[in-house]
Amino acid sequence: MAAPAAALAFRAGSPLRAFAQSPGPLVKTASGALRGASAAGIRIFRGVPFAEPPVGDLRFRPTEKVKPWQGERDATQFGTSPMQFGEPRIAHSEDCLQLNIWAPEGKGPYPVFVWIHGGGFTGGHAFEGIYDGSEFAREGVVCVTVAYRLGVFGFLDMAPLLGDDYAGSGNSALRDLITALSWIRENIADFGGDPDHVTIGGESAGAKLTDILMGVPEAQPLFQQMISESGGAERVWPQQNSFRVAQGYGDAWKKQSGQEIAALRTAAATQLIQVQHDFISDWPQHFPLRCEIDGDLLPKLPVLTISAGNTKGKRLLIGTNRDESALFVGPHPTGDATAKDIGNITLEQFLPVYRKYKAIYPELSVEQLRIRALSAEEYWVPSIRVADAHIAAGGKTWMYRLDFLETSGRLSGYAYHSLDIPLVWDKPHATVSNAAAEAVIAKQMHIAWVAFIKGETPAAPGLPTWPEYTGTGRETMILDVASHVEQKPQEAELRLWDHVL
Repeated sequence: MAAPAAALAFRAGSPLRAFAQSPGPLVKTASGALRGASAAGIRIFRGVPFAEPPVGDLRFRPTEKVKPWQGERDATQFGTSPMQFGEPRIAHSEDCLQLNIWAPEGKGPYPVFVWIHGGGFTGGHAFEGIYDGSEFAREGVVCVTVAYRLGVFGFLDMAPLLGDDYAGSGNSALRDLITALSWIRENIADFGGDPDHVTIGGESAGAKLTDILMGVPEAQPLFQQMISESGGAERVWPQQNSFRVAQGYGDAWKKQSGQEIAALRTAAATQLIQVQHDFISDWPQHFPLRCEIDGDLLPKLPVLTISAGNTKGKRLLIGTNRDESALFVGPHPTGDATAKDIGNITLEQFLPVYRKYKAIYPELSVEQLRIRALSAEEYWVPSIRVADAHIAAGGKTWMYRLDFLETSGRLSGYAYHSLDIPLVWDKPHATVSNAAAEAVIAKQMHIAWVAFIKGETPAAPGLPTWPEYTGTGRETMILDVASHVEQKPQEAELRLWDHVL
């Protein structure tokens, strides 16, 4: 018997197919209506603009709130990635200021988790597959991932090159994030989220931006809690350093492009990124593109603002991985550290501290000592400084250190940078030899993070009681196959960094 014509059309993907499907969820916001998608009880809205595209005359300019649109906007597809070097399979554009929302079905109100992706201030995007927020939504959390301008578009002060009208453009990425948080505060209730229960968080550069936002007075009404994974608030320049970097980029631009500085306003974005790539390769220090203390948005070093009470009354979950730098220098680094390995101090400051590590850790190899010292300089000590500043002003803090080791692969035997991401997002690696153990700790960390986001003490089945971090005890949850709490871990090592970092 022949199939009905309608059935044939449905299989062929004709307009009848679209007619037969039920429409996705519709949410009306102050910006306009959004038609999203749904899957397994989760409502998903992708590529939602929170700001006007920073293109044309808005390149290098402060973020502008998105103008309301008419009619329904399709929110079933992710937007484009911010401009960056590499990743040819992904579409990149300056028109990148969008966010993505995973929300439980129901009216809520649900706590909100806003994730800021990492990537060294020059890479990454908000729609990485691992950042699928469905697992958080299933636990009763509205999960939001946000994009921000990268590289020279978000972290280079153009005032020395293009004039005072561009003052503060070294903090364009911070302004993007503040604009996103403002949009969330105004609209997230329409998705079932609680605008008065917002946690911001991130990993690596995303954690550093989280910690820096703790030091931005203007941002404080927009969030109540913070999660910092491998961060620290030190990745900021004094303005004179920011200007020096800008001049260096300007010189590289003229040399490589053969164009005048004024062309930066209108040249192809890909050309600016190519010059950026070569400029960073030639710059003598790690991460020349970073936020700046402009005396306006960022009035002083973030830890000083935090310790003065900027985040008083807020809650912080913060920590690092034991062997962060193994990801960058490899499991078997050779030779001494160079200035290109160091992000927060000079090589001349680093080497005297590094030479004292052998006395503290005689059991470690030269390779392990180098990884341990670089991890401390880049992530661990800066995170301790943020935690100490926060509790000094009356904030509550919970500290962790991830010691879990994968037992196969290139970085076998190291708790390397970014290993926390698949664990927190409950997407453990399935191909490592200890996959079963990784699945257990992933579930524990995910549940503990959800508990914190909901305003509770971080906790999960199988974890011991997680005490608050204090200045006297430095209580730290060591996350491992057999997790446990330590008092003052690595105390002798921490003392090496006193008055240095």
